[in-house]
Amino acid sequence: MFTGIIETLGQVESLQSEAGNLHLTIRSPISEELKIDQSVAHNGVCLTVVELKPGCHTVTAITETLNKTNLGHLKVGDLINLERCMPMNGRLDGHIVQGHVDQTATCIAVKEQNGSWIYSFQYDAAVGNITVEKGSICVNGISLTVFDSKMDGFSVAIIPYTYEHTNLKQVKAGDVVNLEFDIIGKYVARLMQHS
Repeated sequence: MFTGIIETLGQVESLQSEAGNLHLTIRSPISEELKIDQSVAHNGVCLTVVELKPGCHTVTAITETLNKTNLGHLKVGDLINLERCMPMNGRLDGHIVQGHVDQTATCIAVKEQNGSWIYSFQYDAAVGNITVEKGSICVNGISLTVFDSKMDGFSVAIIPYTYEHTNLKQVKAGDVVNLEFDIIGKYVARLMQHS
């Protein structure tokens, strides 16, 4: 389980395709502390560390993951949001995040607004996911609060700290991001379908 509070940024060191899989090697300040078989969220996607090198770690994304996330869009040099699993005695500073991306969205606008930034995203509503005003959403692994909630989109306001310490600073209109919708909202929506 994760919280959506990004621990650090990593940089894509190399990408290697093998059959339908993609091996991503990431250079980061936390790579030296990781262990083989440890789960780490990469842009909100829970992946298992499979190899360690000095200052770097490698994870593998399978076809299913590549089809549902933006990991297949990454290029060498891109920044990636990283978060290790929440310790059982830790604080839940963001919201409950599983590291299971539901779908991607396209950034449709970025506006600077008096020292903060407004990002607007559009997603395929036919998949059945929803947002609610002032509810939680995870964008590239970042726990954020929704406003301007629509059936197929929403906006979020980004403070300078989040802008500087996540890869949102490189997201522009037309870019694809990962979305994980609030788990409580997903269960409620599922219950409503069956009642």
